[in-house]
Amino acid sequence: MSYADHVFIDMCRDILENGTSTEGEKVRPVWEDHTPAYTVKKFGVVNRYDLRKEFPALTLRKTAIKSCVDELLWIWQKKSNNIHDLNSHIWDSWADENGSIGKAYGYQMSVKHVYKEGMMDQVDRVIYDLRNNPYSRRIMTNIYVHQDLHEMNLYPCAYSMTFNVTKEKNSDKLTLNGILNQRSQDVLAANNWNVCQYAVLLHMLAQVCDMNAGEFIHVIADAHIYDRHIPLIEELISREPLPAPEFWLNPKVKNFYDFTRDDVKLINYETHPQIKNIPIAV
Repeated sequence: MSYADHVFIDMCRDILENGTSTEGEKVRPVWEDHTPAYTVKKFGVVNRYDLRKEFPALTLRKTAIKSCVDELLWIWQKKSNNIHDLNSHIWDSWADENGSIGKAYGYQMSVKHVYKEGMMDQVDRVIYDLRNNPYSRRIMTNIYVHQDLHEMNLYPCAYSMTFNVTKEKNSDKLTLNGILNQRSQDVLAANNWNVCQYAVLLHMLAQVCDMNAGEFIHVIADAHIYDRHIPLIEELISREPLPAPEFWLNPKVKNFYDFTRDDVKLINYETHPQIKNIPIAV
């Protein structure tokens, strides 16, 4: 049975049973009817996934792998902050009349910085170090840039990746591991979406750097379930997990910038029915 399902179920139960409520407090998000969107939350949730064993897609409901890969590549590959470069409408609520979300997400990935090796943006720096300095403990990205926050239409939620390379016993091939740091997460709407995205990213970077994907660790500072999501979560975690799907990444792609969303597939991906019309707090 899918390990990711068990992680998700345990996390949600812990939040519902042991979390704290923001009801009655001053909160920023509101529902479409302008009612405050309160949450039940847990601080400092840490989930671990071993990508050598299985791909961490939920089977409790379907995660749209092509759409989440499309958003991942929008940020990490296209380095875009414009929704016109995205194939979904998930960012429409935060875009201006020109389609821009401000100096957020892909914009920060596109900014070049001065290194002793030359000018590089954060993505190219990661790839350079994985290929040339794999045992460096400084391979990371950060898009939570304080000087630009006032020009971001939404502060970054998933804001930092730290990469670490290990060598397996009795093997000459290196293993790429990663930690995603997230300041805030809407568990129902975004948890497995982000998990799948960054698991795919580790697989992609590992492939183009001639490594194996290893452990993915997800650190969430504020993991929350919105008040109107509680009945949906309770129904979701009552479902019985199904077998995890098989992950396929096009083995012909050796350049990170050549990947498309069609180069990723989940084979034998069986899931329970999708939960539709999830209300989103803005």
